[in-house]
Amino acid sequence: MSQTGKDYIGYEYKEITVNTDQVSMYLDCYENFGWHADDKIPITNGMNQTTIKLKRDRKIINKMELTRLQRNFEACAREIELLEKAKTSSAAMWSLAAGILGTVFMAGSVFAVTHNPRVIWLCVLLAIPGLIGWIAPVFLYRGITAVQTQKMQPLLEEKYEEIFEVCEKGHSLI
Repeated sequence: MSQTGKDYIGYEYKEITVNTDQVSMYLDCYENFGWHADDKIPITNGMNQTTIKLKRDRKIINKMELTRLQRNFEACAREIELLEKAKTSSAAMWSLAAGILGTVFMAGSVFAVTHNPRVIWLCVLLAIPGLIGWIAPVFLYRGITAVQTQKMQPLLEEKYEEIFEVCEKGHSLI
């Protein structure tokens, strides 16, 4: 025992960067594998990312099994991130394609009106799908995102359930 009454504890350290809206879940889950937020170092926030510094006792019991469970948790968390991105990625792609197509029609409309002699009927004919192509992406994005969210929700719930089971096993080992 040292003069201050505390025994020496050696720590191992880990730094993770996660989405800001997931910080609480990560902190709760990592505690089940023996990690704790380092109180001496503040949590730093970026735009949508937060960096957390963690530490745990180097001599923790069941370290190998906890590390295996932690890797399983990290794999599930990565899959959740990919599923969350998949909700909006196809919607963004289709919305961009519609916007670009609308821009092509609008450019054709401009060329028709600036042509000598002016072709007003072609300008109007091309402007209509051009305007539709500029307005449609908003509705496309919302609709496709809603469909993808509905499709991904059972998969997300399954992954969250798997994370909770892994954390429960980790907690029982500490």
